[in-house]
Amino acid sequence: MDLAYIPSPSTGVLNLGPVPLRGYAFCIIIGVFVAVWYGNKRWIARGGKAGTVADIAVWAVPFGLVGGRLYHVITDYQLYFSEGENWVDAFKIWEGGLGIWGAIALGAVGAWIGCRRRGIPLPAYADAIAPGIAFAQAIGRWGNWFNQELYGKPTTLPWGLEISAGANREEGIYHPTFLYESLWCIGVALLVIWADRRFKMGHGRAFALYVAAYCTGRAWIEYMRVDEAHHVLGLRLNVWTAIVVFVLAVAYIVISSRVRPGREEIVEPDRDKPAVEKGATDKDGEGSEADASVEEPEDAPGTLSEESTDEPAGNGAGKG
Repeated sequence: MDLAYIPSPSTGVLNLGPVPLRGYAFCIIIGVFVAVWYGNKRWIARGGKAGTVADIAVWAVPFGLVGGRLYHVITDYQLYFSEGENWVDAFKIWEGGLGIWGAIALGAVGAWIGCRRRGIPLPAYADAIAPGIAFAQAIGRWGNWFNQELYGKPTTLPWGLEISAGANREEGIYHPTFLYESLWCIGVALLVIWADRRFKMGHGRAFALYVAAYCTGRAWIEYMRVDEAHHVLGLRLNVWTAIVVFVLAVAYIVISSRVRPGREEIVEPDRDKPAVEKGATDKDGEGSEADASVEEPEDAPGTLSEESTDEPAGNGAGKG
């Protein structure tokens, strides 16, 4: 039966000479790549330009990483600022510790800056990248597997996760909550893709659906975890966060559907299109001043050229 358990890697770091290659970092990088790649496909399908998603991600990703780390450090400050702890560890992002709530919140600020610079509505961009973010989370969660962290309660189930003895962990078989959340995120991504195709969701509602669906799974998965966390009224802080964010996301979907039904027809202005030149033909088909400057044929009816008269050029000048 033990052979059915999920093994944990003996180390999360592969040293390539003096360069450490960390599994956690690789999972984050691959997740970002997938989110941008798939978001670009959805953006183009919505009528946007290729490369726009990546350009805005240049703003969103760094903001998201900072936001995710800030949320983790603030909500788990005892790990870095209590007696006997080294506050410098708060900057060691490669050791794990990114709060999705802070990553999405501050990442949205970065995306807003990028969208504003290109004249793009943030809700339309958010709808395009929503499934990609869920896929990125599914991949990123495997970074916790490399670090042997964020597992659940002890279990005897055949898909239990083997955890070795470490600085802040005991050897044993635990619920693989990282795997549960990874699979849940894949389901969320597929749900958003289906709902967007079925109901033509716009104005940020596809993104709100992703948020609401993720919060639903995060609440019960968070309840299974045994890592240290702050509690409010008997529930872990992240459970309360999931509940509050879920309510806000559902409220947004309902209100937005009534206030701004349908989907955006234009998601990205065509700034490369040259401006209409002055004097171009208007909608009524009337010609411009430029059209009036076209010379008449020399032998046009009613005209008389110098070659067609026998009179001297000066005869008749001044006749009344």
